[in-house]
Amino acid sequence: MDLSQLETFLAVAEERSFSRAAVRMHRTQPAISQVIRKLEEETGEVLLDRAARDGALTAAGETLRAYALRMLALRREAESALRELKSLERGQLVLAANEYTCLYLLPVLDVFRRQYPGVDVSVQRWLASRIPEGLSLRNFEMGMASFRADAERFRSIAVYSDMLMLVVYPEHRLAGEERVSIGELGGESFVAHNVASPLRRQVIEAFERHRTPLNIHVELPTIEAIKRFVAMGDGVALLPRLTVERELETGELVGVAVDELRLRRVLRLVHRRDANLSHAAMGFLRVVREMARRERAPYAFQVERG
Repeated sequence: MDLSQLETFLAVAEERSFSRAAVRMHRTQPAISQVIRKLEEETGEVLLDRAARDGALTAAGETLRAYALRMLALRREAESALRELKSLERGQLVLAANEYTCLYLLPVLDVFRRQYPGVDVSVQRWLASRIPEGLSLRNFEMGMASFRADAERFRSIAVYSDMLMLVVYPEHRLAGEERVSIGELGGESFVAHNVASPLRRQVIEAFERHRTPLNIHVELPTIEAIKRFVAMGDGVALLPRLTVERELETGELVGVAVDELRLRRVLRLVHRRDANLSHAAMGFLRVVREMARRERAPYAFQVERG
């Protein structure tokens, strides 16, 4: 029993005539009769009362008619849902990011949601180092990373360029300086993130190369906590500019360039190379590309080659 058989059966039931059903279905009357006969063989029931002049249904026919209407309605509903997915009237977008890279996503998601309000968005919190693993396990469609993932397995798109900067509270002795050397930081008390990262290793190595002590006296679990602690006058911190833009604008923190610490960070959107991205994910990438074209640096849309 397939849906085309049910469509023919319903046409006969509604027209109460094989000939009228044939005209409606653009088929011959013998073809219509053959479909009904095959349907009766498959169900093991007589569906039409041949003795009745009005082509009435039998009890079995009435039962099948009710189910046929529901099944065809479900097909129309499924077709409609698929059209809505393609046109982004509905759908779901699942991304992964950490506390830092999520800040890049916010303005992009703001534009995306305005364009496609019917698409639900979920951003899961993952350590950047585990993004490739999560992609392989299909826990999410795309992830944010600040490193190059395996080019054979993953496609990476550079979307934002960020810089590390020293941040101090407004009354700090360095607050009036535009730039300093790393040697001037040997006596400072640093507040740092307590999660090991490649960036932290680069900072430690830079201080070692310049024979300058790096005094990390406080470690905190989030960037937000670090910013607030520094703003209270408790030390200084080295943070990506993206994470402190609001505080720099309001004057809660002051940014100072460090000549020997001009560490550039490239944020990337990453997905599996063999993935068939959803319509929602493709729509999101279009928004990312449009934002890069409109805003220009530090936004970007550069597909990285292997």
